[in-house]
Formats: sequence, C-alpha cells, structure tokens
Amino acid sequence: MMPFMIVLFLGSVIVFLAILAAIIWFLTKIGGGGNREAQADETRLMQELHQGLEKMEARIEALETILLETRNRKGERP
Repeated sequence: MMPFMIVLFLGSVIVFLAILAAIIWFLTKIGGGGNREAQADETRLMQELHQGLEKMEARIEALETILLETRNRKGERP
C-alpha cells in the first residue's frame, strides 16, 4: 500500500511541474512581445473560433430540442 502512495505522490508532483512548465512556456511565448501583425492575426482567429463555437452551441441546443420533442411525441422519457 505504501509504495503505491509514494508512486502516486511522485506522479502527481511530476504532472504538476509539467503543467507549471507548460504555463510558463505559454506565457513567455504569448507575452514575449512579437510583432503586432501576428498578434492581430491571432486575435482575429480567436474571435472567429469563438463565433463558430457560439453557432455550434446554438445548433446543438436546437437539435436537443428537436430530439426531446420527438421523444415526447412518441411517449418516451429522456
């Protein structure tokens, strides 16, 4: 039982350090200055992705509504 706990603890420490290193790398890459044109392109891309995800969310909600209405007509429970 004890070796398992040690391995689990060391594994979680390694995962934590890896996540911390990734966050630091990400922040230095993003916040490292760079040219404005690249940042503008990245901002535009993020906005397009956000808009696309909002549209997808609306479509999924519409499909869920259609599915629930169809089930209710047939007398099924969700």
